[in-house]
Amino acid sequence: MKMNLAQRHKDAKPAASILNLEGRKAGTSWFHGFQIHLRVTRLICIFLCAFAPLREARSGDLPPCCRKALDAGKPTDKSLYLLDSKWTSDVGKSVPLSVLRGRPQVVAMFFTHCEYACPIIVNDMKKLEAALPAEVRARTDFLLVSFDTKRDTPEALAAFRKKEKLPAATWTLLRGGADDVRELAALLGINYTPDARGQFAHSNLITVLNAEGEVAFQQPGLNADPAALIAAVTKAAQAAKR
Repeated sequence: MKMNLAQRHKDAKPAASILNLEGRKAGTSWFHGFQIHLRVTRLICIFLCAFAPLREARSGDLPPCCRKALDAGKPTDKSLYLLDSKWTSDVGKSVPLSVLRGRPQVVAMFFTHCEYACPIIVNDMKKLEAALPAEVRARTDFLLVSFDTKRDTPEALAAFRKKEKLPAATWTLLRGGADDVRELAALLGINYTPDARGQFAHSNLITVLNAEGEVAFQQPGLNADPAALIAAVTKAAQAAKR
């Protein structure tokens, strides 16, 4: 019995040694976990930095009406941007026309269920956009405003944008209340009348607004020579503040 006790005593490790060993194991485990945490944090930072430009680029995917408005004081007395009416874009945002201030706008009124004239007007505008000099095209936006206050919801406008492949970067599609639509049409010199078939008899007119929202030029008709429009847009873009 004495030998067994002595042997046990000999083989036994001091309590302090056991505690030191366990402490080293715990410290190693904690340090290893901390290293993993640092690696994960570093990977997250790399990921966020890599995709930050993409998040910024997405703001550029918004149509012109939904970007930050130009802070340039009160519009001129001849500006359409004096109107206090509110309009809803195809992305569902409510805006005044004045958010478009600062860049020339090529404007037409239309409706998405149009069977004849409107597709031609939109095509004329698309051809105009393609024909503009690159530096002018980069400083010009296009605006379509619907006559049809009942059927042309934001969803209908969005579907029309998709069908016609209208770039979000330069094209704005708006709908408004009946009185606001009538007021804007009158100021642009556009007449329209609904018929029993759900169509509209309307003026065919493309308008160029300068950066201040003033009517700079108007071209009536369909499939017209775009030379005069190109000249008017170029002049408006060169005079624009931005």
